Amino acid sequence: MLTTLDNKCDSNVEQQCHETEDPSSEKKLNLFLRSQKQLWPTRKTNLFHAIQTVNALRITLNSRKKTPPSLLVSYNEAGTMKTFIVADSIHVRLWYQKRKGVKEDVESIMVAGRDIGVFVGCFTMTATWVGGGYINGTAEVVYNPDFGLLWTQAPFGYAISLLLGGLFFAKKMRSEGYVTMLDPLQNKLGRVMGVFLYLPALLGELFWSAAILASLGKSLTVVSGLSDDIAIIVSACIAILYTLIGGLYSVAYTDVVQLICIFVGLWISIPFAFTNEAVGSIVESAKSNSSWLGTWDTNYTGSWIDSALLLIFGGIPWQVYFQRVLSSDSAKHAQLLSFAASFGCIIMAVPSILVGAIAASTNWSNTSYQEGLISPLANNETSAILPIVLQHLTPPAVAFVGLGAVSAAVMSSADSSILSSSSMFTRNVYKNLIRRKASNKEQLIVSRVAMVIVGVIATVLAIKINSIYALWYLCSDLIYTILFPQVELNIFVSFQLERFTILLLLNLVYTHFSFFASCILIRTLTAPSLRS
Repeated sequence: MLTTLDNKCDSNVEQQCHETEDPSSEKKLNLFLRSQKQLWPTRKTNLFHAIQTVNALRITLNSRKKTPPSLLVSYNEAGTMKTFIVADSIHVRLWYQKRKGVKEDVESIMVAGRDIGVFVGCFTMTATWVGGGYINGTAEVVYNPDFGLLWTQAPFGYAISLLLGGLFFAKKMRSEGYVTMLDPLQNKLGRVMGVFLYLPALLGELFWSAAILASLGKSLTVVSGLSDDIAIIVSACIAILYTLIGGLYSVAYTDVVQLICIFVGLWISIPFAFTNEAVGSIVESAKSNSSWLGTWDTNYTGSWIDSALLLIFGGIPWQVYFQRVLSSDSAKHAQLLSFAASFGCIIMAVPSILVGAIAASTNWSNTSYQEGLISPLANNETSAILPIVLQHLTPPAVAFVGLGAVSAAVMSSADSSILSSSSMFTRNVYKNLIRRKASNKEQLIVSRVAMVIVGVIATVLAIKINSIYALWYLCSDLIYTILFPQVELNIFVSFQLERFTILLLLNLVYTHFSFFASCILIRTLTAPSLRS
């Protein structure tokens, strides 16, 4: 049935395109939109219609005569899955809104009407953390002999942070009925101070979004030959598009599909990479001098502990986390989804760790990578090791599935960061400070404009900055040193106005101490030659 529907859709659109004398893109777009009026249902929903939309759009774009061949190849391979995600998210949003009579207001965009259940909540919470930076960065650090598995701290660090968030923060925040993470800070410190605290939160989200967009750019460049810049821009546009249309509803429900794609896609790729003739035993390579397990140097024990604390406590005060907590249908469920996501982060890191170990155990002279003349490490491409393994150690069909997993990971995190940044700006900056009497419609417009601006800035950062793992650490560093002490003390410490000076002094001392320690950590991470 699925094949019949696809063929029917393909033939209809192709016939209309060939019968048209004017091949302009505008007329082809009109033909495409007219064809969709017959395909898209008015009352009942069906996943097959989303697939039909993907096929029709793909054929319409491929019929453009001036499109470069490389762009067509990239779109056919990677864009099909992304377009399916977009169509599915829009489809889910329209279905949910019509079925439950959801009105388009600020609260539905920001916290999904506080109607997210345990099942969807667990998926969307896990998918938010397991992004492109998570899976690509984990493989990168395991493969790099200067670090190895011992320095791959993000998976367990973020898992512990989710566990602590569920134990101490989720229930309290959900019970108070806040809309954003900055609400309790503005309530106690004032509206102006809340705006200042928005700045580190915004920078953290921007660096996080840039890291995951850069990871997809690396993947598409390796597998399809598409340039980094085009891949990053297209991915950002797609994430912005369905976030604009559906808000947290489309983000949360699409995360279910995306997390399944990540899990299945990566695990399908692992056996093929393991059995490649160029890959040796990961057990034997673990015993070598350049072991993927890493080596423990007691001189760097302090740096290891500091970076672990950075990830654990710096992983709590994120709007993307609290947005899921606050959208949960109850305080108890908010805790449960935090615990489930903690376990999910560990499970989802296993394939990336194995990819890094496989890459470290590979004799790259026997592969098609750079014609066997150089390894990814020597070529300074450790940040792209996951797509390189998919491209050169697995069959093409398997590489396509694995790339789909990377694309899904990027979409699952990029949309969340864009939405969370725009939500805080709309409520805590625009509504609480600039225009306190802003109407619901006005806030919706501001929110969507903020989504576009945040997406554009993150895209520029992703294009300009090379290291995925450096971006990953930097965003946690900002949150850890500046925002975490503010969130912790203002939520759990009751104080009167006259005690504000003492509290601020404690925060400043803690922040400056943490900032100094983090500067040492960043210097260590960015100068691996010092560790040799």
